[in-house]
Amino acid sequence: MNVSDHHSYLTFSLNGSRYGVTTNAVQEIFFLPTLTAIDEAPRDIVGLLNLRGEILPVMDLNLRFFQRSQDYQITDSIIVIEWQTVKVGLIVNQVHEVQEIPLEAIAPQIAYGRQNDTPYHHYITGVAKNLGELVMLLDPEQLIAYTDSAENLLAALNDSGIPATQTPVQKDRRFCPHATPSEMAIFQERADNLMKLSEGEDFTGLMPIAVIGLNDEYFGLDLNVVREFTDIREITPIPCCPSRIIGNMNLRGEIVTLIDIRETLNLPMIRAIDGSKVMVVHIDELVAGIAIQEVCDVMYLHPSKIAPVPAAIHSANDEYLRGTAPYREKMMSLLDLPKILTQGELEVNEEP
Repeated sequence: MNVSDHHSYLTFSLNGSRYGVTTNAVQEIFFLPTLTAIDEAPRDIVGLLNLRGEILPVMDLNLRFFQRSQDYQITDSIIVIEWQTVKVGLIVNQVHEVQEIPLEAIAPQIAYGRQNDTPYHHYITGVAKNLGELVMLLDPEQLIAYTDSAENLLAALNDSGIPATQTPVQKDRRFCPHATPSEMAIFQERADNLMKLSEGEDFTGLMPIAVIGLNDEYFGLDLNVVREFTDIREITPIPCCPSRIIGNMNLRGEIVTLIDIRETLNLPMIRAIDGSKVMVVHIDELVAGIAIQEVCDVMYLHPSKIAPVPAAIHSANDEYLRGTAPYREKMMSLLDLPKILTQGELEVNEEP
């Protein structure tokens, strides 16, 4: 098949739905930093960012889609897109891979069964149907340039169930008013770094890393295997399992086995999990939940920053470590999570 029969899209998630934007419009991607709110900005432009001396407006796609804005997380990212020299950052929950989508797999028009469809569905140019799940393909030009008329806005509000006397704007213009002090410090550190980074800096080979806390120590792992972070919910114990298997958790209808990897890492086991979080990972065909103390950060790490495991901390379990790297004022250990899950005696045996 000819290359012209395919289009390349960067895919990402927002509120559990999958979207795509043409790679021709994408300029760069980075994790969400602190934003400066501007009162006179359009309702969906939730802040500005100093990106290496250039002022970048940042859009909340929820507000652009006439939905309610959600609390931002340190795991959120910004995708910078450009149309006719105008750049805008889009806040998304998670960036996925670039995918080549054949034209015949894209449904360009969706029939909603209404005689008088309102024209506010203009942001979506088509729906890709060959990727295992539906991917809504966005039009960068419309996202940046389109201005809704009062009639379209009213129709959108009525369809969204929001009373016409209310608008889906943020009442509190402060950035992340519900974030903890440690989360705000992470957001601000990112903003400072983005302001100082040089255009000529070499980003080749950067590794996306999720930084988690276990027993007050920092651990890093490949962000690409992380599907989401969530709170621990009601757990159902599994009989005939090692102590590392905490139980099963119902995650929006999907049964996920919850695992404690601390014993595998030679860390003290702490059975109390109140206030703990779950890191849901997807490795090959395996989906599992890892109990963690906290989500500390998501960052890009250059391979040159990775050092071997110091001889002083060698143990029988350091085969599960890929090395160490500096993080804040401490060192974090980089986990080989696929090896932990496949060779760390974490199998579930339901035979009595």
